[in-house]
Amino acid sequence: MINQHLEMAIVELQEFIDSRPDAREVKKALAVKLVYQGYKYEEIQTILDVSVGSITSWKQAYKEYGICGLRLNYKGRKSYLSDEQLQEVLSWLQTKEIWELGELEYKMAFEYDVIYESKRSYYDLFEAAGISWKKTTGLNPKANQQAVAAKKNRLKHCWQTTERT
Repeated sequence: MINQHLEMAIVELQEFIDSRPDAREVKKALAVKLVYQGYKYEEIQTILDVSVGSITSWKQAYKEYGICGLRLNYKGRKSYLSDEQLQEVLSWLQTKEIWELGELEYKMAFEYDVIYESKRSYYDLFEAAGISWKKTTGLNPKANQQAVAAKKNRLKHCWQTTERT
């Protein structure tokens, strides 16, 4: 009966390992699986480069909560914007022709009293609105029309014409 329980636990842990993309969850499950397969804690510590205390707590979490005890518990930080405010910002972004990061930062600071520490948060808003953050200006500000024309003229002999059928 005990062997059957161990075998079922090992199979369940292996299925969890095979299905999880997060290496931290895989490491937890692998440590518990190795314990159930009879490895010593010191061997597991060396193999996985984790502490004996971590192995013990992961095994206890698995005993108490099953596979759910091995999942990461981090849920992320609560959003600075309510769902309604987020929809307002996304709608505003979608009505614009040209997007500028500075304008978005200004709107967030003065209308919603939100200042993100990282530019990544603003880029995430652009992405959520279906806008590539690289579309910030209508024209390339570094474009030099004379240099482009000179290069086209210089490379004109390299061009080939193809007939359309």
